[in-house]
Amino acid sequence: MAAKSLFFFALLSFSAVSLRPAFAENGEDPGLAMNFYKDTCPQAEDIIREQVKLLYKRHKNTAFSWLRNIFHDCAVQSCDASLLLDSTRRTLSEKETDRSFGLRNFRYLDTIKEAVERECPGAVSCADILVLSARDGIVALGGPYIPLKTGRRDGRKSRAEVVEQYLPDHNESISVVLERFGAMGIDTPGVVSLLGAHSVGRTHCVKLVHRLYPEVDPALNPSHVEHMLYKCPDQIPDPKAVQYVRNDRGTPMKLDNNYYRNILDNKGLLIVDHQLATDKRTKPYVKKMAKSQDYFFKHFSRAITILSENNPLTGTKGEIRKQCNVANKHH
Repeated sequence: MAAKSLFFFALLSFSAVSLRPAFAENGEDPGLAMNFYKDTCPQAEDIIREQVKLLYKRHKNTAFSWLRNIFHDCAVQSCDASLLLDSTRRTLSEKETDRSFGLRNFRYLDTIKEAVERECPGAVSCADILVLSARDGIVALGGPYIPLKTGRRDGRKSRAEVVEQYLPDHNESISVVLERFGAMGIDTPGVVSLLGAHSVGRTHCVKLVHRLYPEVDPALNPSHVEHMLYKCPDQIPDPKAVQYVRNDRGTPMKLDNNYYRNILDNKGLLIVDHQLATDKRTKPYVKKMAKSQDYFFKHFSRAITILSENNPLTGTKGEIRKQCNVANKHH
């Protein structure tokens, strides 16, 4: 897989006409770094943070989207904002694949990009905006502040054709989930902590009905089943209908360790939630995170950091997109 990734990045490097930054004049690639834009756009992180706060104040569900974006972009071969590209006549976008069902609010990332562009045209990548908006979205949800490096550049190609090879489905076995994230260097407690993102947001009924119809999954807590049936009354729900169950009825807008208490009480909505609480490899960490939010946040912060640094394009690879939904035109 590593060889394929290197080959892919080589193609990107060859095909992309890069905007060569000042740091590359000596031919060196500094990679990711803390405060990467201190010279080229010193206000960048402040602008992104303020935009996240403003948008979250107006549209609370934006934070869920930003948090989910970092999983869907960075876990698929590279943290390069390929997720944000629109479909073309020749290429399907990642955000329109089945694995991306429910992803939304991309227009608000465009809003952030526009604010940054007004201050520093052509300086800050969409990939870094995606990562930093996730970091600041986590804070908005009551999660930890995670110092993250910047310096990513944007890819020019959607990876829709390989999404299912990298992003585990909610019905996958826990072994597959551990393997997929393990390939990025995220260990078992890291995987358990990342799934703690299910503490916030909601799950659409189309993802749940197989546990309710034609028979209720006996693993579900009976007290929770009544609520699930009320929220998802149709065996074949309309995927366009706004039918969903909150992931955590207790603190639905807060990223916290209540998720772990819920799944130990058989109130996990998805098969992967149930497996996490019952598999012998993950259950010990579920119990620890249920007892200690600090323990959860510690591993969550580390896992998000590793995820955000998964095979980024840096130096002269890729480009700085003018608009996050389309690659730049080169002549």
